[in-house]
Amino acid sequence: MSIEKRVFLVEQLFENLDLEISKFQSKTNLYCKIGCGKCCTNPEINASPLEFLPYAFHLYLNGQAEKVRTELIHKTTSICYVYSPLSIIDKHSGSCNNYKYRGLICRLFGYGANTDKYGKLRMSTCSIIKQNQAANYEKTSIDINNGLDIPIFTDYYMKLSQIDFKLGNIIIPINKAIEYAIEEVLQYYAYRPMPSGFENCA
Repeated sequence: MSIEKRVFLVEQLFENLDLEISKFQSKTNLYCKIGCGKCCTNPEINASPLEFLPYAFHLYLNGQAEKVRTELIHKTTSICYVYSPLSIIDKHSGSCNNYKYRGLICRLFGYGANTDKYGKLRMSTCSIIKQNQAANYEKTSIDINNGLDIPIFTDYYMKLSQIDFKLGNIIIPINKAIEYAIEEVLQYYAYRPMPSGFENCA
């Protein structure tokens, strides 16, 4: 399957997820604090290369793929490359500098659920939401086991792997996943012309 086709299918999956999350938020009133980037500063976030294929493709079309790949190779911290803190002092305040191309893990965390060993759904969210929106969080925790729709991590990762089994099932540190995705795009187009409609891109 071509890179363009895979990128299209991943973006389509993300659009469906964004709609599901939007409905979930409207029913629960749970939300992320504006300007909070605490979850993005976790140095142990893992992801698959496939969820960053749209980002890698975007970089390639804009002539930035080699530059970003080099920066990732020499990056000394494991905090996500795409995250921009507001200051050196307060690293937990900031934002994603390419929000449109954030990965699946970035979209699911906070508004997705996993199944525990007892078969119950447990929201995978941050301590800030649990503490500052305690009443909504507790109510939502009950409601999701009584039929309230919530995105399920395993369901979405299964759908992702159906697009590309290899790239969707490699789970590695987030910066390595971005680097791997860029390499996939660069290798694909090493002996191929620019995709149709993008011939005049950088």
